[in-house]
Amino acid sequence: QVYLVESGGGSVQAGGSLRLSCAASGRTFSNYAMGWFRQAPGKEREFVEAISWSGGITLYGDSVKGRFTISKDNAKNTVYLAMNSLKPEDTGIYYCVAGPKTSSRTDDYDYWGQGTQVTVSS
Repeated sequence: QVYLVESGGGSVQAGGSLRLSCAASGRTFSNYAMGWFRQAPGKEREFVEAISWSGGITLYGDSVKGRFTISKDNAKNTVYLAMNSLKPEDTGIYYCVAGPKTSSRTDDYDYWGQGTQVTVSS
């Protein structure tokens, strides 16, 4: 059994910051990439960011470049998403993912968390 548990979501005003965490457990995630997707009401899931196991490769969605930063702690099997300069359009459920390939495609990720809500008010 594999578990991805997100935390750190909440409500914030535009221009504010939040930091999401995702702790992985249940198996060894050696060589697994981890990342984040989000989904706003009535919209499809959108790629946010991803990072390779080594941390040497990072991918960013166009809408968050320069504002969000992904990082990870392999010793803790945890990935983080630092979100700055938040905008109302960043509102949605944020999902943590893990898979064998660093990718922006949903199909490349085997494991998904339950999601954490982020709400940005104007």
